Amino acid sequence: MRRLRVSKAAGREDGSAANVRLAALRLLARRDFATAELRQRLLARGFEPAEVEESVNELTAAKALDDARYAGNYVTYHGGRGEGPLRIAAQLRHLGVADGLIEAALAGGPDWRALARQARQSRFGAKPPANWSEKARQARFLQYRGFSADHIRAATGADSDLD
Repeated sequence: MRRLRVSKAAGREDGSAANVRLAALRLLARRDFATAELRQRLLARGFEPAEVEESVNELTAAKALDDARYAGNYVTYHGGRGEGPLRIAAQLRHLGVADGLIEAALAGGPDWRALARQARQSRFGAKPPANWSEKARQARFLQYRGFSADHIRAATGADSDLD
């Protein structure tokens, strides 16, 4: 069975709202997008800004495009990979998600202290760092992963209260 292919140039020639919406739905069928990211991709394909904005507003109203849902899924996925809240927040800001939605998604995320401990243990083993140079090395690793100083202290054993 042959598949019909619609050329990308077809959207540029006839930038009707239907073509913009079809292109947006094709992108959303592959994965979820933040609103600003989808808008940027559609503009890069050569569609008119007014029609892109209209299609994005329609998709948002139909709940096919939802920044709060996107941020929540992003935090869950990247937190599961051992990334910390500072790094995740920076990535979401770069994708154009509003700060209020980022904060809400991070608040509903995993226990960041436990996640920092788990990331440290998976990289360096269960034994706590024996000296300050090893503790500094592990702290740099966790800092790169996006954990705050409080999370790092809890994970490396520098914090007396580990609850």
